[in-house]
Amino acid sequence: MNKKILVTGGGGFIGGHLVNFYQKKSFKVYSVDLKKKNQWFQINPKVKNIVADCRDPVVCDKITKKMDYVFNLACDMGGMGFIENNKALCMLSAVININLLKSSKKNNIKKFFYSSSACVYPSFRQRDYTKPKLKESDAYPADPEDGYGWEKLFNERMCRHFYEDFGLEVRVARFHNIYGEYGSYVGGREKAPAALARKFVEGISKNKKNIEIWSDGKQIRSFLYIDDCIKAVDMLFKSNFRNPLNIGSDKHVSINELVGILEKISNKKFIRMYDLTKPQGVMSRSSDNTLIKKVLKWSPKVKLEDGMKKIFYHIKKEIEK
Repeated sequence: MNKKILVTGGGGFIGGHLVNFYQKKSFKVYSVDLKKKNQWFQINPKVKNIVADCRDPVVCDKITKKMDYVFNLACDMGGMGFIENNKALCMLSAVININLLKSSKKNNIKKFFYSSSACVYPSFRQRDYTKPKLKESDAYPADPEDGYGWEKLFNERMCRHFYEDFGLEVRVARFHNIYGEYGSYVGGREKAPAALARKFVEGISKNKKNIEIWSDGKQIRSFLYIDDCIKAVDMLFKSNFRNPLNIGSDKHVSINELVGILEKISNKKFIRMYDLTKPQGVMSRSSDNTLIKKVLKWSPKVKLEDGMKKIFYHIKKEIEK
């Protein structure tokens, strides 16, 4: 347990939870993020917290030195409203992973984790509401989300080739809409669960009658609670499986159904106002968990209703502060 773990993007949502998970398991954890510390979602005082820019190769050489394992969760990303309007910023995150792979090779890192996304899947496979589940082999022929999806797919290939050419052990997870406490819920980078929970909290406190829903609310998605995500990441990292692997829920709902869940949690119904000018994203996306069940014997434990209750009351508490 004296192994050293570097988590880049440690000031972010998933990264912060991962830092806490491994710190509790008595690893020596080093958390790195570009943001000033007062902008981190979580800061664990029991780990080494470093403000640094991984777009600088010299920085990557320095922070990976004497580490055993590297978890790269650093990237510019957010919900659909962000990634559709910031394609260049999203693609520039490729520099981070390239630098970290090169530095990991140089500094003899034992194992490297890369956080990819369901946005790598082709748009033509996400138009049928009756068949939303995406299996890993569906990523090709490639037609990922413009900008963010291409960056993720490219870096999946980089990880693969660093193993094939240099022997660097890599693990790649394709995250499907991870949600939970200590993430963005305002500012434009928040995803649907947090955004809708915030709208309910604000609507109730301000006695509003209406709630805004992006597009027509018929979009199909699956959402995975953060605790289930972290458990799956740890299992994948310890496994011998090197190919990209879905980490998500195979239980999908429409955005309208997600609103319905929040209505039950909050005991409040609003008039739904649909803004068709806002980004919809793909029509239908969910995780096919056949492979991860076979490889890791893993499946989600937290029901969507229970996870949404947690995030609703967390955001309510944050807003009241």
